[in-house]
Amino acid sequence: MSGTALQDGRPADAVAGHWVERAAPRPWRPYLRLARIDRPVGWWLLLLPCWWSAALAAIAADRTFPDPWHCLLFLIGAVAMRGAGSTYNDIADRDLDAQVERTRLRPLPSGQVRPRHAAVFLVVQALIGLAVLLQFNDQAVVVGLCSLVPVAIYPFMKRVMPLPQAVLGLAFSWGALMGWAAVFARLDPPALLLYAGALCWVVGYDTIYAVQDIEDDEIAGIRSSARLFGRRLRLAVGLCYALASLLVALAARGAGAGLVGYLGVAAFAAHLGWQVLSLRERDGRGALTLFRSNRGAGLILFAGLSADALLRGLS
Repeated sequence: MSGTALQDGRPADAVAGHWVERAAPRPWRPYLRLARIDRPVGWWLLLLPCWWSAALAAIAADRTFPDPWHCLLFLIGAVAMRGAGSTYNDIADRDLDAQVERTRLRPLPSGQVRPRHAAVFLVVQALIGLAVLLQFNDQAVVVGLCSLVPVAIYPFMKRVMPLPQAVLGLAFSWGALMGWAAVFARLDPPALLLYAGALCWVVGYDTIYAVQDIEDDEIAGIRSSARLFGRRLRLAVGLCYALASLLVALAARGAGAGLVGYLGVAAFAAHLGWQVLSLRERDGRGALTLFRSNRGAGLILFAGLSADALLRGLS
């Protein structure tokens, strides 16, 4: 067994020593893995655009800080919907996952969970997400429900298009609309610009993530942006990240952000630039480290936007 798949059933991209492996009851572990609880970076990356949007809305509304209740709801919803989305993706991809070394030990292809049990687990997580969504205003609820379209089609895009990360970006960036809609009950240009920037960010970081599987994907015929860009990998990721930074800066400008907000965007852009400079073709282990570092990049941006709102509210 190679280093990318461990004999205990834990994928190599899971966090070593995570409480799922140490403390969770053994019968629960396959389901927690199915929901990616042992890989928290996934729900962080789903959550962060929500928090950016909440902070941007706070700036535009002259509030001192993002709505704490909204931020808590986004946290719960991100964990639930990341789990539901991952479960749905694994049900759809269980045959493909069996052909890729990094994913063949996931609960479904390895037989730890039966498909019908996974489907029940999916419904439970989706209902939790729905309960969270219904706490927002009607307009935000409609916006949130619309996210189900890209979520539903994403697992099948890697079979028919060379850039499935674009569809993933449509789904994972949706929170950039939600924070704004939750405050203003509508969508304005700053939210749309933030959404476009988040989409470019997702395409960039998921291209880095796809470097782990590029050899197996070639054998299995799975399409990915890492395969599409090939030797132009760093250039493509760099362009995605540059566009993401520009669009986020324009969103901040549209919301009326000040110097501190722009400094947050600049620090975010600098982190993304470091990732591009550190990226190496077919270095799967290094790619995983860079991918995970996007949690830090996103938190930097959230801190900058939140600090801007605080300073403006106190002035």
